[in-house]
Amino acid sequence: MKSITHRWLINGLSIIVVVLIVLDVGFALAISSYYYQSTRQTLESKASLVSSLVTRLMDDPNVDITTEVRNIVETFSDRDKMELMALDHSGQVILTSSGFSYLDTLDMPDYSEAVTSQSGKGYYVGKMASGEKVMAITVLLPVINGEFNALRFMVSLQQVDNQLIIAVLIFTAFCLLILLFVVMSGLYFVKSIVIPIREVGAASRKIASGDLSVRIQKKSDDELGELSDIINYMADELQNSNQVKNDFISSVSHELRTPLTAIKGWGETLASTAPGDTEMLQKGMHVILSETDRLSSMVEELLDFSRMESGRLTLVKTRMDLLAELGDAVLMYQAKAKKEEKNFIYDEPEVLPFVFGDRNRLRQVFINVIDNALKYTDKGDTIRVLVMEQTGAVEITVSDTGVGIPREDLPHVTQKFYKANTTRRGSGIGLAVANEIVSLHGGTLSIKSQVGTGTAVTITLPAMGKDRSPETV
Repeated sequence: MKSITHRWLINGLSIIVVVLIVLDVGFALAISSYYYQSTRQTLESKASLVSSLVTRLMDDPNVDITTEVRNIVETFSDRDKMELMALDHSGQVILTSSGFSYLDTLDMPDYSEAVTSQSGKGYYVGKMASGEKVMAITVLLPVINGEFNALRFMVSLQQVDNQLIIAVLIFTAFCLLILLFVVMSGLYFVKSIVIPIREVGAASRKIASGDLSVRIQKKSDDELGELSDIINYMADELQNSNQVKNDFISSVSHELRTPLTAIKGWGETLASTAPGDTEMLQKGMHVILSETDRLSSMVEELLDFSRMESGRLTLVKTRMDLLAELGDAVLMYQAKAKKEEKNFIYDEPEVLPFVFGDRNRLRQVFINVIDNALKYTDKGDTIRVLVMEQTGAVEITVSDTGVGIPREDLPHVTQKFYKANTTRRGSGIGLAVANEIVSLHGGTLSIKSQVGTGTAVTITLPAMGKDRSPETV
């Protein structure tokens, strides 16, 4: 696996190295051009000055120009900086400011260039026989029959090249310092990213393996710190979800065991009952059928919840009379409320707009909500079902004067696996399924509650309008 450090070294650092090399080469070429150009300008300036002096001397008829040129060469004031040579008409060196005689063997093309050039100047950069690198500029003299035909100004480039080498070495060292700084700062920066990412990866693997107690220590307030907060939040939510799921499984197991125990107990009782004991038989069959219905209802809730989780909870929508389905659910629980000595009030309107929905699913919603109201109320409490028409919607409110829901539990009661009150019967998924069904109908399910006062569940569904003719479908 390629690490971020490796990728940075290959990609980022390589680009920086290439840029520094280009800068170093460019600096070497630029400063070399600058030094050489400055040296050439110095030579040309000196050549122009001497050439102008010779021209002025020629205007005086009493001056021997050959003698004057020889005198200029022999007394050249800048001999410590450059060499001045006098050339004849064939380009041979006759006289030098230093007096070195070996210079007469020089073969330099600057004289030929000066002879053929309109400006009368020639330029040359090269090495002498000794290997010394020099720069030379030759200027033709305005003398026709004199002994000397040109003057050559030559300077050694050894010191210039030495300065160039020093300058390039200094700039290269500067580039290396920059590179070292980039490497050190880059490695520190990459390390500050890689180490937290490795910690996040290690923590994520532990969380994935089931260790939900792992938390990441936040070390910064940047994106990595935010990522650590997100991972920790995810672990908290998974831990809470896992706890809720375990509580749900425990609750469902208990809820399933209760009817199964009752069915098995009465089955064993009936098996040992005398054939003529009709009263015991009817009582036992009533309990078995009641518990079977209860068990079937719980299994159906679990199946609906499974379909909801997998996205397979589908609706068969038609134009429907909401009062008919709500009336069936109310009728189903009015008798039960009376038996449990609870007050049940149903405020039914005379007319209500049609709703485009699934009859069976909406009836299931009403049953779940009313059943919850009965679960969380005690003897003498009141359950009230109120239906009214709002602008473009139908609103059904099921309220009770029961135990209520704590404020901290209220936002979670429609979530999967959540059960606010574990002392009451039920799987805790009825409201989650109901909320999903209402959402699929384009409606909303809201809950208001206060501990010790009661709970009100409001279901709002979009209406089709008051016109009940078939054309409005």
